[in-house]
Amino acid sequence: MNVVWFKRDLRISDHDPLASAIESGATLALYIFEPALWQGKDLDSRHYHFLQESLTDLDIQLKKINLRLTIKVGDVEDVIKQLNEGFHIKGVFSHQETWNDWTHQRDKRVAKLLGQLSIPWHQFQQNGVIRKLESRNGWAMRWHQFMSNAPIKVPVCAQSIKVESDNMPTLKEIGIPNTDCGYRQTGGRDMALTLIDSFFSMRGERYAKEMSSPVTAYESCSRISTYLAFGSLSIREVYQLALQKKKEIYVHTVTGSPWRQSIRAFMSRLRWHCHFIQKLEDEPTIEFKNLHSATDTLRELHFDREHFDAWQTGRTGYPFVDACMRALRATGWLNFRMRAMLVSFASYHLWLHWREPSLHLARMFLDYEPGIHYAQIQMQSGTTGINAIRIYNPIKQGMDQDPEGIFIKKWVPELSSLPKTEIHTPWLFEHSGGTYPAPIVDEKSARRAASSKIYALRRSPTFKKISTKIVEKHASRKQSAKGKPKKKIAFTKSWKQNELF
Repeated sequence: MNVVWFKRDLRISDHDPLASAIESGATLALYIFEPALWQGKDLDSRHYHFLQESLTDLDIQLKKINLRLTIKVGDVEDVIKQLNEGFHIKGVFSHQETWNDWTHQRDKRVAKLLGQLSIPWHQFQQNGVIRKLESRNGWAMRWHQFMSNAPIKVPVCAQSIKVESDNMPTLKEIGIPNTDCGYRQTGGRDMALTLIDSFFSMRGERYAKEMSSPVTAYESCSRISTYLAFGSLSIREVYQLALQKKKEIYVHTVTGSPWRQSIRAFMSRLRWHCHFIQKLEDEPTIEFKNLHSATDTLRELHFDREHFDAWQTGRTGYPFVDACMRALRATGWLNFRMRAMLVSFASYHLWLHWREPSLHLARMFLDYEPGIHYAQIQMQSGTTGINAIRIYNPIKQGMDQDPEGIFIKKWVPELSSLPKTEIHTPWLFEHSGGTYPAPIVDEKSARRAASSKIYALRRSPTFKKISTKIVEKHASRKQSAKGKPKKKIAFTKSWKQNELF
C-alpha cells in the first residue's frame, strides 16, 4: 500500500501527495499524533483543540473519495515499522515541511529509516518555499510560477486500506494545561472557505486602511492565517482566488475604490508569507540563535522575570499593551501592528531577550507558523542586523489605533469607566487607575536607553560586514518587469508576520 502522511496539510484539495498516491495504488490516509512534539514549549491547548476539529473535518473530506483517516499515536519511526510489518509499504507520500526544529530533526530520522527499509519517500512542494535553495535571486519569479500552476484536483475515488485508529491522548496525558481561549476560531476547511468567501465578497474592501487597528482588524482582515498554518487551505488556492478577485475589481470598480488598494496589499502579503518561511528553511537555527552574531552581547545576560510575567499576563500598566495581550490570550489572534508592538515593548522597553517572549507568543498565536514567527520576532527585537529598528511608543500607538479607547475598555475592564482623555495614561490622573497597576517602566527613558544600546552596536566596525552576508542569503530582491533581480537588494523594513491575516 501507499501511505499518505498528513502533517500541516489537512485537506484533500490541492494535495499532490494524496493525488499521486491514489493514482499509484491502494492508499492509507495517515495522521500521526506525536506526543514528543507537544512536550516542547511552543504549543498550547488551543492548537490541540483546533487540530482535533481539523482532523475530524479531514476525515469527512476523505470519505467523499472512499478513504478514512487513520490516526496513530507515537513516534513516526515506530508507526512506520509497525505498518510495514502488517502491510508492505510501497511508498510514503507527503508534503515537504518547514516547521520547528523538532520536526526538522524527526524528518532526518524518518528519511534514514525509510532508506534502511528501502521505502521511497515522495515529498512534494506545498507552497512557495524551495528546498535546497542556492540563491535568493529569482526566488520571487519561481514563487509566482508555482502559484500560477493549476491546483491539484481532488481525486475522484480511491482504493482504500483499513487500519484501526488509536485514541488521541488527552491534554492531561500529554502534560498540557487547558488554557482559556474561549473566543478562538474553529478548525476545518468549511470554516476556512466561509472566511475567505466573506473576505473577498465584503469584509476585505477596507482591509488596507483598517488592518492596523485592533478595533477594525478582527473584521477587516481575512482571518485565514490559522487555516493556512494547519493546511486546511493551500496558499496557492488563496492566491488564485485573490487573482480572480483582482480581475473582477479592475473590471467592475472605479479608480480609487478601496478594493484596489486592498487586493494589492493582500496579494503582496501572500508572497511575504512564504518569503519568511524560506528564511527558516535556509537557516533553521534562527529558532534559537540570533541571526546576526554581533547581537549576541545585547541581552544575553539580562532577563527580568518580573517584567516578563507582567508582560505575558497583561499587567504592564500600559493599557494598550495589556489590552492587546489579553485579547490575544482570549482569541488566539492579533493583527500585525499589535504583534509588532508587543514584541517591541518586550524587547526594548523591558529589554528582554527574544527567546522566552517568542515561546509565549507561539503558544498564544493560534496561527503559529515557526518560519514566520522566529524571523519576525528577531526582526522586531533588532537581532537580524539588516532591518530598520522600530521601537513602538505604546502610548502613541494606543492614541493612533484606538483613539476612543474602545479596544482597551473591552479587554481591560478595570479602565472601562475612564474617559478617552485619560484611558491611555491613567497614571497621570488621580484615582483613574483604580486596581490597575502603575507602569512597570518609564516609557520615554526605557525607549531612549534601548535605542542608545542598539545603535551603538550597529556602529561597530564588524557589524556591517556581517550584515552584508546576511543580506546576500536572506534579504528580499526587487525584480524588474522582466523578472530579473534589480542590482539593489531591498531590505525588508516592516513587520510582516501574518500582516494579511
